[in-house]
Amino acid sequence: MLIGVPAETAPGETRVSVTPETAKKLKAQGHTIRVASGAGVAAAAPDAAYEAAGAEITDQSGALGCELVLKVRSPRDGELAAMRPGSTLIGMLNPFDAEGLQRLANAGLTSFALEAAPRTTRAQSMDVLSSQANIAGYKAIMMAADKYQRFFPMLMTAAGTVKAARVVILGVGVAGLQAIATAKRLGAVIEASDVRPSVKEQVESLGAKFIDVPYETAEEKEAAEGVGGYARPMPQSWLDRQKVEVAKRVALADVVVSTALIPGRAAPTLITEDMVKAMKPGSVIVDIAAGKGPDANGGMTGGNCPLTEADKTVIKHGVTLVGETNLPALVAADASSLYARNVLDFLKLVLPKDGGLKIDLEDDIVAACRMTQDGQVTKK
Repeated sequence: MLIGVPAETAPGETRVSVTPETAKKLKAQGHTIRVASGAGVAAAAPDAAYEAAGAEITDQSGALGCELVLKVRSPRDGELAAMRPGSTLIGMLNPFDAEGLQRLANAGLTSFALEAAPRTTRAQSMDVLSSQANIAGYKAIMMAADKYQRFFPMLMTAAGTVKAARVVILGVGVAGLQAIATAKRLGAVIEASDVRPSVKEQVESLGAKFIDVPYETAEEKEAAEGVGGYARPMPQSWLDRQKVEVAKRVALADVVVSTALIPGRAAPTLITEDMVKAMKPGSVIVDIAAGKGPDANGGMTGGNCPLTEADKTVIKHGVTLVGETNLPALVAADASSLYARNVLDFLKLVLPKDGGLKIDLEDDIVAACRMTQDGQVTKK
């Protein structure tokens, strides 16, 4: 199979879909790998490293014109024009972007969006959402530490004692858990909140305190217990009390990291303008959901806080708000390494050793990730 690895052209995108490590493995399987010159430079993978792994260095058109194209982000118009009808595309293609998927279908591409993989044990090794969210949680804390004008750990010096930073994490998914772990390593005092009370043990196992909201009714307690290992939506009465408790903690925090994202929907507002006003001067908010929620003017540049401005760091009411929309791209080498391994594991399902591309729709992962084929959008 002729596999192309083009350079990413989206603004600020520094990741690459294939690293020299995974290129070597694909080459060993008998595939020809063509990498666009400079595609991996921003991710610490120079052309020479790809050549040493057995890949061929070509131009952007040569990479996009292959039978199978591996990307990080969905191709832009200029890239689509260079791709051949009937070729296959694999990447993070945003399954909820109906217009973008239609463009891929119109170009005659068979495409697979890796974000659509089911959350099952078998699909864990190709879970791009988790691998990239892990990096986002880490980088969010590192950016907060950079912007915060005090120490994170407690220090006892001859000049006096410096208190540890108080960090509040809102949303305890993969990014939130990594943020807790990273802040703990830096010596902060951490509290965390989530609408799923079932994550309390995970939070405490990492050394943070869970913002606990007691149950007042049997319905609330039953919802918290969940079904089959999954949490159920909590009643509104509990959610209202939780917001009050979170607001109290945010007002006392030095750093807040918000991570709540809902696939295909606007990010929920967790930090209101009044909450920002109540924070101490010099506090920092890192809004991982930036660009995916309503802003103060009703647009879509906010995130979990409507004051956030996408791809900008601003100061409002004395609080620094970081609105970086692509945190994994700021850790390009490791983000690319993890993503490339996710891609390699997915390829095992569609590139059997005994031949070319095989699309087995009986495979739940392949079927879930397939977005377009034969000029049609196949995503239901």
